[in-house]
Amino acid sequence: MSGAGKKIVDVAFKAGKTIDWEGMAKLLVSDEARKEFATLRRAFDEVNTQLQTKFSQEPEPIDWEYYRKGIGSRLVDIYKQAYDEVKIPQYIDNVTPQYKPKFDALLIELKEAEQKSLKESERLEKEIADVQELKMKLSTMTADEYFEKHPELKKKFDDEIRNDYWGY
Repeated sequence: MSGAGKKIVDVAFKAGKTIDWEGMAKLLVSDEARKEFATLRRAFDEVNTQLQTKFSQEPEPIDWEYYRKGIGSRLVDIYKQAYDEVKIPQYIDNVTPQYKPKFDALLIELKEAEQKSLKESERLEKEIADVQELKMKLSTMTADEYFEKHPELKKKFDDEIRNDYWGY
């Protein structure tokens, strides 16, 4: 196999090993997204399998002597000469260098968005816990207990009472 073909197969094999399919699947919310993800994984596995089997093997050498006996040496020599003259060009990757910086920038942006999302998620979980706690205690909570948790509201009410502003 040519060096480029082998490189492609190696990269595809390594990519298949490093993809965290289960981790990505846990992030999916809708059933439609799960179906699309399963389709993507199946397609990736099919392509990867083809690369591993079909394209990773060296072609078997041609037994020219076998054909010389059956067909004749002159015709076989013409085919052998034509076969030997075929040069498979080396693959030169001109695309990756163009898109690698863009991809790296997107990865950085993704990491920043992930951190921001995790912080927001943490904040929302804390807020949900506070609301659930408040919901449970609301029927037995006194005004003093509520103002203890929300001192800014206590200050607002105290200012309104002090300034003789009763809301009407």
